[in-house]
Amino acid sequence: MSVTFQKRQKEMKRLEKQRVKAEKRAQKKEARRAAKEGDTAASADTAATTDNQPQPEEE
Repeated sequence: MSVTFQKRQKEMKRLEKQRVKAEKRAQKKEARRAAKEGDTAASADTAATTDNQPQPEEE
């Protein structure tokens, strides 16, 4: 094999690794954002149900 071909193969492999890594980062970021939204929605639902319940009156 010529040196040029080996360099091209090495560069292609590097670019592929870079692309895979970027995809993983994007998926991780999306998962964190979805989890945060889920936590926010769950806590908002809990707060809403707590606020809507009538409070017992004291005499």
